[in-house]
Amino acid sequence: MHLAARRRLAAALDDLSDVFHGMTAHPDEHNCSCHWGDPEEVSLLKTPDVELDPDLLRRTWQAVDWNDHAAVLRRILPQFATALVAGRVRALSGLEEAGHSFARARWRQWPGEQAAAVDEFLHAWWVQSLTDPDAAVPAHQVLAMCAEASGTLGPWLADWEQHTGGPSDRRLAEAAGHWEYELLGDSLPWHVHWPEHDEEELRAELVGWLLGHAATRLRTSHAPADLRHRIQLLALTGEDRWTSPHWPGHRY
Repeated sequence: MHLAARRRLAAALDDLSDVFHGMTAHPDEHNCSCHWGDPEEVSLLKTPDVELDPDLLRRTWQAVDWNDHAAVLRRILPQFATALVAGRVRALSGLEEAGHSFARARWRQWPGEQAAAVDEFLHAWWVQSLTDPDAAVPAHQVLAMCAEASGTLGPWLADWEQHTGGPSDRRLAEAAGHWEYELLGDSLPWHVHWPEHDEEELRAELVGWLLGHAATRLRTSHAPADLRHRIQLLALTGEDRWTSPHWPGHRY
């Protein structure tokens, strides 16, 4: 299974390179030399297909003040996607910050071929993170990135339901263990940057999925009993939750 996922991801990265070949930032694009970089670095964004050094790539996707962020993201997208998959992208607040760069660019409104290439890349990377034992980025981080990029959890959770057993089940237990503290405090376990996304709706969808499909998988895959008990506490509210004998003693 993971070999097929690797091939799919490699094809998706190749497609990004083909679709976004020759892209540049807008000719009039500029940024603050004090806070972003010098004019020579801006000029690189207006030159197609030139590799950026890692620091310049980071400053470019993180910047929130481009006049045409979509054009800038299209310019760097093949290199950015490769760095994401390799685990070379570091974000202060979590990988959802990279998803915010996609959301700001409104990639779903791009021309059909471009939007389709981005969508396939995100799905291919997500499935690879679930099924490949050597995936460079933890699945829960990829999910947060994809959710922030798209504003939804449904398609990504549907992918997870289609891939069961082996690494995918282990990634589920790892993710549930990573999420349970924030979820038991009624918070989404990653930060929603894009104001058009509904954080409470995402949290409710994740909780519903964990109590339904995921709970069954955690049981059948023999995930630790204490983890399964903590996930089941999500079905309770208020005093019923924190007075349960399974309450882990979290403080908020």
